[in-house]
Amino acid sequence: MNHNTHRFVLSRRAALGGLAALTVSALSRPAFAATPLDVVATTGMIADVVRQIGGDAVTVKALMGPGVDPHSYRQTRSDIVSMTRADVTLWHGLYLEAQMEEFFHNLARQRQVFAVAEALPKDILLSNADYEDRFDPHVWMAPDLFIGVVTEIGRVLGKVRPEMAQVFAANALAYVDRLRALDEYARATLGQVPPEQRVLLTAHDAFGYFGRAYGFEVIGIQGISTESEAGLNRISALVDTIVTRGLSAVFVETSVSDRNMRALVEGAEARGHQVRIGGELFSDAMGQDGTYEGTYIGMIDHNVTTIARALGADVPSGGMSGQLKPGA
Repeated sequence: MNHNTHRFVLSRRAALGGLAALTVSALSRPAFAATPLDVVATTGMIADVVRQIGGDAVTVKALMGPGVDPHSYRQTRSDIVSMTRADVTLWHGLYLEAQMEEFFHNLARQRQVFAVAEALPKDILLSNADYEDRFDPHVWMAPDLFIGVVTEIGRVLGKVRPEMAQVFAANALAYVDRLRALDEYARATLGQVPPEQRVLLTAHDAFGYFGRAYGFEVIGIQGISTESEAGLNRISALVDTIVTRGLSAVFVETSVSDRNMRALVEGAEARGHQVRIGGELFSDAMGQDGTYEGTYIGMIDHNVTTIARALGADVPSGGMSGQLKPGA
């Protein structure tokens, strides 16, 4: 491990421990005595933020679990029942759950429903190449940008449960500090990747905000939505890119089939160029429930550490805080 990175990780461990204690302290105040706020969230990322901000003052159900693609997800009968009974439903917006938008707008006439990423200023969003007049919804890929979504979730929870608003606001601020530490780790770690290797080729174009934040060229086989298809011409063109630019690693995603990526590796091999699968990244869904990678911070830590290691950086084996499982 790089000595400076090691010192950075140790200092951040101490800082995050203090912030965790602050959050627990806030939630143990006598102010919380009512029935927990019942929240339904579409994505695992939103659900995790609700847990971090709400603690014991909330119960939360995520509709889309590990490995689920939100671009193609359809609400089930049990989902509809959960949302009609919940105190509040939080969805991402920015056309991520395009197939469910009409349902959410109808539900909002009767229940508390909020599209939390829609609160972000539009001038800081990337355009959506798949849909005119739409934006790239994958804002969680850059922690400094996702902070705006966290702030909005804290505001919404306080609006729905005013007597807990100050506690939610304090916990949101503490969590934002943790995200700033995550962003600092990402910049320090990814900054070690040689400039010529800062190319991220993945299954679909979900890493645009990541690339903008950390100085990477991002190439997706499919477009921003996994509903788009990659034809033979696209695969052939990307094989040419891999070979001519001498790319050493490409990456698969947990919520997208690896079929196209395997075709790229085999195509490059047929041209005499060896390119390897650098690892599996979390794009539209987090890791398994109950694991570190099943939290938003763990998800991004895994991605940053996996990408940096595969592209030549000297990174801590356990990631930012030593919690990544072996081989992650």
